[in-house]
Amino acid sequence: MPKKPEEIIRDDIRALTAYHVPDSTGMVKLDAMENPYRLPPALRARLAQLVEDASLNRYPDPGAGQLKARLRESFAVPEAAELLLGNGSDEIIQMLVLASARPGAVVLAVEPSFTMFRMISAFAGVRYVDVELREDFGLDVGRMLEAIEEHQPGLIFLACPNNPTGNLFDTAAIERVIAAAPGMVIIDEAYHAFADHSFMARLPHYANLMVMRTLSKVGLAGLRLGVLAGRGEWIAQLDKLRLPYNVSTLTQMVACEVLQHGAVLTEQAAAIKLERGRLLRGLQGVRGLTAYPSDANFILFRISHAERVFDGLKQRGVLIKSLHGSHRQLANCLRVTVGTPQENDAFLAALTHTLNA
Repeated sequence: MPKKPEEIIRDDIRALTAYHVPDSTGMVKLDAMENPYRLPPALRARLAQLVEDASLNRYPDPGAGQLKARLRESFAVPEAAELLLGNGSDEIIQMLVLASARPGAVVLAVEPSFTMFRMISAFAGVRYVDVELREDFGLDVGRMLEAIEEHQPGLIFLACPNNPTGNLFDTAAIERVIAAAPGMVIIDEAYHAFADHSFMARLPHYANLMVMRTLSKVGLAGLRLGVLAGRGEWIAQLDKLRLPYNVSTLTQMVACEVLQHGAVLTEQAAAIKLERGRLLRGLQGVRGLTAYPSDANFILFRISHAERVFDGLKQRGVLIKSLHGSHRQLANCLRVTVGTPQENDAFLAALTHTLNA
């Protein structure tokens, strides 16, 4: 007789809650930090032609050589650095954690931050240690250095700008963390296009520094393409965990073509930053609401009875993200993605109606 799941599946896995993606059908979707703008019609037509001619009966280029060359140029990757590609940043995080999962290994990160750092560590059975941010969401460098000294982590993750708080961490503080770290330090720059700041140029100066990027936030979330840049001796080891053909033919083809027209993505990012300022001012004008400045494509805000506000927005056809209950410092916090001007207006109107109901 076959065994039951509880007799096969690890206890700690069964205790986890699966990552939930809510249904957004018919909603103004402002919950997932996506670029709200589609590609221009002429570029979409070009992509359609490429797909028509693609040899989908063959496996993709295993090394993604053409795509890597395009990414190096687009991301200004230093010549000395090598690239590792993944099915989104999530797969890269998984490769990093699995590769470093020695007995007694520790992954160190800040909280609140990107939930997949903690979840993937749990999947891999690696101990996860978090250091709380300061009350202003800044990096508590003193506590970070103490945690590094105590736990000797093989991996440190820092999202910069941070998700879900939206802020950049102090550069000098991050450099102190890198200098003190006994293992790899991964700077997750998923929102670099909206921040005008990057550690990419610093890669040659630190042997243990790696920079992670994604195309998801700049308009290509459907491709699921993550990028890790770092020293060749690290990338060569991590590449052993990459599953064969993990980046599809269509992802390679579309990403190469769109990056060749990088000005489109740059213009869209500029429009999002402009709307971010307008949306922030709109939120700051709401009595009883605290909106936090952001260097990303979303805004975190705090308001009393956040769950009621979240439900009220949803009833009015606007989906954002509730973070209430996810961490002590995020009590009564909601996060809204910066959308198009029309979407942002719809959100602000729905918020006003909800608060006045």
